[in-house]
Amino acid sequence: MAVKVRIPAPLRGLTGGRGEVDAAPGSVFEVLSGLDRSFAGIRSKICEESGEVRKYVRLFLNDEDVRSQGGLQAPVKDGDVLSIIPAIAGGCP
Repeated sequence: MAVKVRIPAPLRGLTGGRGEVDAAPGSVFEVLSGLDRSFAGIRSKICEESGEVRKYVRLFLNDEDVRSQGGLQAPVKDGDVLSIIPAIAGGCP
C-alpha cells in the first residue's frame, strides 16, 4: 500500500494531469521530496527555498493540517492521504 497525494488543479501540469498520485511513506518532507523526484519542480511550488511550506499552501494529512501534527516532520504511513491545498482568493465585491 502507498500514500495517496491529492494534487490541486494548478499543479496537475507537473503530474501529467493526474489529480492523485502515489508516494512512498515517510515524513511529509520525504513525501514531498519523493514527489519532486517523480515530478520535477513540484516541490518548489509547495515550499520556499528555505524548505518551509509556502504561506499560501496548506498541507492536510488525513483531513488534519500538518502544522498540528509536527509540520514537515509529521509521519506519513501507508494508506494515509496527503492533500495539497492552495489558497483561493477573489470573489464578488
